[in-house]
Amino acid sequence: MSSQDIPEENLPAEQDAHGAVSVADDKDPFADPGLPPHEHRVQDIDERAARRSERAVAMLFTLSMLATVAFIASYVAIPHDKSIYVFTIGHINALNFALGLTLGVALFAIGAGAVHWARTLMSDEEIADERHPIEASPEVRAKVHADFKQGAKESAIGRRKLIRNTMLGALTLVPLSGVVLLRDLGPLPGTKLRHTMWKKGLMLVNMNTNEPLRPSDVAVGSLTFAKPEGLEEHDHEFQTEIAKAALMIVRIQPDNIKDKRELEWSHEGIVAYSKICTHVGCPISLYEQQTHHVLCPCHQSTFDLSDGARVIFGPAGHALPQLRIGVNEEGYLEALGDFEEPVGPAFWERG
Repeated sequence: MSSQDIPEENLPAEQDAHGAVSVADDKDPFADPGLPPHEHRVQDIDERAARRSERAVAMLFTLSMLATVAFIASYVAIPHDKSIYVFTIGHINALNFALGLTLGVALFAIGAGAVHWARTLMSDEEIADERHPIEASPEVRAKVHADFKQGAKESAIGRRKLIRNTMLGALTLVPLSGVVLLRDLGPLPGTKLRHTMWKKGLMLVNMNTNEPLRPSDVAVGSLTFAKPEGLEEHDHEFQTEIAKAALMIVRIQPDNIKDKRELEWSHEGIVAYSKICTHVGCPISLYEQQTHHVLCPCHQSTFDLSDGARVIFGPAGHALPQLRIGVNEEGYLEALGDFEEPVGPAFWERG
């Protein structure tokens, strides 16, 4: 007979190395030890202490609201290039410091308020619950709903309106920090995409020589690139402005110009068109002298400069805008206004 066949009560007691008999422990080591007795907090038995905790939580949520307002105010008021001196750190960007500090305080105050609320005012009684299958039964779902209602009741969010209102205020304001950060995507365009630097009286300046252009400087069949007078490469806004104001200057025999308006806006066959392709904004740089066609190197959109720069091939949506030009008293080519149509891709045709 094996030991498995002997009744448990008849099994011999275990002996140690010295022959001493030890009686097996009757307690199950895997038995549920149960939960310790629940100890009430001071806030559970003293309403004055609960009120103090409520005010502390509300103060943290209010601090978060103030920090969010300070974040937005800093973003609007502090210049990008302003710096401050911070002890042990040195000179740092004032805007970055203010944004980091205020946003950090706003988020920390919400988190600290929520933690303090949970630890001092919400129910802290531990409840053991049995594991259940992933798919909840109707009874379990009903219990979850009941537990949720009980938790909402125990949180006292309906009764402690000061906490509820300040928490809602903090959670409502803090997302505004992300909204104002959209300013870093660039300034609001307004009408900037519809207008360029060109205006009546501005001379056409050669991009290569940086000298004003005379009609005699533009030979028949040549292609010259020009920019507005006063726009220098070291200017802070140079790239922004030249991306809209860059010109192509071509001289065509007046008899070869087919478009009447183009002829009226030219000077002795010298025509000025935007250099920016109307497909996706690439700079046009290829000119075919015999046909007066210009080609965009990006997607091969082709424009006929002898016929109003209309599109004859490629994906471009519309003709290149023409700049009306003339000659000033000193004999230099000048603009007689801005482009009548926005330059570049045809975003404005989809309005």
